[in-house]
Amino acid sequence: MKQLGNLALVCAQRSATLLQIQNGIVDVFVGSGPEREVLSANWDDDAEILRIIHELNFGKFRMPPQRG
Repeated sequence: MKQLGNLALVCAQRSATLLQIQNGIVDVFVGSGPEREVLSANWDDDAEILRIIHELNFGKFRMPPQRG
């Protein structure tokens, strides 16, 4: 539960990411259309939420480098 705020901050920085918390489950929807993927965890599973944060920051769903 301590990592929910960190996850919210990571998701807020992305336009194609939706964070939903419902019935004790955290869902992060990444992308749009048929390519949309969902990362899920129990709301109080800090280890799994940290894994999702890591995936968003450094893994498959990391944001491309910004130019400029």
